[in-house]
Formats: sequence, C-alpha cells, structure tokens
Amino acid sequence: MAKNVEKEKQLAAKAAVKFIKDNQVVGLGTGSSANYAIKEIGEIVKNGLKILAVPTSNKTKFLAESFNIPLIDINSITAIDITIDGADEFTSDLFLIKGGGGALLKEKIVASITKEEIIIVDSTKKVDILGKFKLPIEVIPFASNYVLNKIQLLKGLGKIRFVSDNPFITDEGNYIIDIDFGVINDPVLLSDKLNSIEGIVAHGLFIKLASKVIMGSNGSTMIFV
Repeated sequence: MAKNVEKEKQLAAKAAVKFIKDNQVVGLGTGSSANYAIKEIGEIVKNGLKILAVPTSNKTKFLAESFNIPLIDINSITAIDITIDGADEFTSDLFLIKGGGGALLKEKIVASITKEEIIIVDSTKKVDILGKFKLPIEVIPFASNYVLNKIQLLKGLGKIRFVSDNPFITDEGNYIIDIDFGVINDPVLLSDKLNSIEGIVAHGLFIKLASKVIMGSNGSTMIFV
C-alpha cells in the first residue's frame, strides 16, 4: 500500500510541473508530495527551464538548493505565478486541511499571493467532509494555553505537537496545536472563528486558495477544479 501511495504522489507531481512555464515565479510546497515536485522541477531546471522559486520552509529551501533551483526572497515580489504543494485532506469543493508538516504559516502566505495554487495528493487524501485529519494551528508560545482554552469552547480537543519530549517548533519559532474537531461540516465558519482568536498566527483550513487538485490514483491522475 505504501508503495502505491508514493507512486500516486509521484504521478501527481509529474502532472503538476507540466503547468510551469519559462520565466515564472514558482512557489515550492513542503512535505512528501511537494518533495516529488521539487525533484521534478530540479530536472527541468537542469534541462534549461528558467524560473525563480519561493520555498515554504527551511527543509524545502535546502532541498531546492540541492537541485540548483534558483530562489528568490518573497519580500522582493508581489505575486507568485504558480505554487505546487500538498495537502493532508481535501474535498471535491477544494477545501483543504494542511499543516501536517508544520509549515502551514508560510504555505498559507505563499498560497495567498499565488495566481494558480496546484495541490498534489495521493488518493488517500480525498474525503467527503473534512475532519478525519486533526486540524493543525500555529500559535505563539505565549498564547498556547489561552488558545487551548478557546479551542475547548469551540468543542475541539487540542494538544501541543511534540517531537520526542519537546514541543515541535516551526521555522518562525511557534508551536503547533493539533485539534480534533470531529467532522467539520462548515469549514468556512470554523475558519472565521479561528481567525478571531488572538495568538493563532495561522490555521490549517485552506479556503478558496486552491486552483486545482491533482490526485494520483490507480496508475493515472485525476484533476479536481
């Protein structure tokens, strides 16, 4: 099963990079699916494609550099032409849960200034309703207990993400809280409520940000728009 999932991610990545054109600014996502796309982009850059890329995490930056993909500071541009990223869950309405890799803040900023956000996934990521995957939120450490209490009022069960015996720390020095909301029947409403809580710098609900989702499935790909 794991081998099939990896093949599906790879197929989706190969399909996604075909949308990249010469002289574009390209956003590079974070995570196992995005890594396949970065490797593919590295190959076409090696073969002459001229792009500038914006990484969404330190891990992605290092991987892109290893493939000699030229990078640009996001603060030197006003828009990104195309971004290829992954997701932890998606619906046919293109609602997403992201943040399993802990890079949701940068991923959301990049997505917000991207003209065409392409999400690549394997077939296990498609759901009818969001909520099977716990919703990650990024919080400043000072506000973590306050945010956890607010989450309880929204009937969510949240825990600070740990790695070994220490809290997971994002590239921006924040914590991740993973929240079980159960079935998320109204992701737009929940997104609005989370946006109103002080101390949350980003949450993993991506609403109206994806242009299309390319899903690898049974040796081919499907596109959701």
